[in-house]
Amino acid sequence: MNALEAAVGDALGVGVAQLRPISGGDINDAYLVCLDDGQRVFVKTHSRPPPGMFSTEAHGLAWLEQAGALRVPRVLAVSDGQPAYLILEYLESARPTADYDTVLGEGLAALHGSSPGGYGLERDNFIGSLPQSNRPCETWSEFLLRRRWEPQVRRALEGGCPAWWSEALDQLAGRLDELLPSDGPHRLHGDLWGGNVHVGPSGQPCLIDPSVYGGHREVDLAMMRLFGGFSERVFGAYEAAAPLQPGAPKRVELYQLYPLLVHVNLFGGSYVGSVDHILRRFRRP
Repeated sequence: MNALEAAVGDALGVGVAQLRPISGGDINDAYLVCLDDGQRVFVKTHSRPPPGMFSTEAHGLAWLEQAGALRVPRVLAVSDGQPAYLILEYLESARPTADYDTVLGEGLAALHGSSPGGYGLERDNFIGSLPQSNRPCETWSEFLLRRRWEPQVRRALEGGCPAWWSEALDQLAGRLDELLPSDGPHRLHGDLWGGNVHVGPSGQPCLIDPSVYGGHREVDLAMMRLFGGFSERVFGAYEAAAPLQPGAPKRVELYQLYPLLVHVNLFGGSYVGSVDHILRRFRRP
């Protein structure tokens, strides 16, 4: 028995019959674990994770669940020790129901409508494997600039990205009051691309792999449009339940700046051109 099998068995109080690798993302190793009592659980692990990565994910799932809006997998056990792991209920995928898109759109509107208490969060977490500061700010513009854009631009410049990004960000900072909407804060998933919405056993949407904080709801919606995977029916159901403020389509690229900077820092230069485009577009004439 390897160390992970032993740790899972100890955490759940039941023996492990089988541990089978399955697809689970770019960062962690994922397993479907069959237990001696017939249950199946999902386990993700990493040989050298950033300190606190799995406990912050467990916290994020619980934080989303508080809204009572969309299903998230139940956390069964978590450890940031060695081996580090997160054990979740196994949500076997089924065919989406006919109203899947409507349920997802309305559920996201309900999630965003559940007050997070402010801009930020009581603890920091991660976006992918990168640290993400959630230290609260009084305003959305300050939080977006200080906790999201600036740290990623600094990291990108250290990695050799164009030096003019710093000046462009300074110029963009001077325009935030005119560019950003005034409603909020909202409870965000924080990393809402298509791979982080799972079709659960009842054919209904389930949210996984969160990067949560209190922010502006258009952040999640812009991320959903960045890599595709969501039908216009989802966005239509969302807006019918929670209409967006005027100018929302013009802000989509602005809110895609953060995930694109993250991708520059995680995966390299293929995303540099997209960041260039957004910074040039929103620079002062």
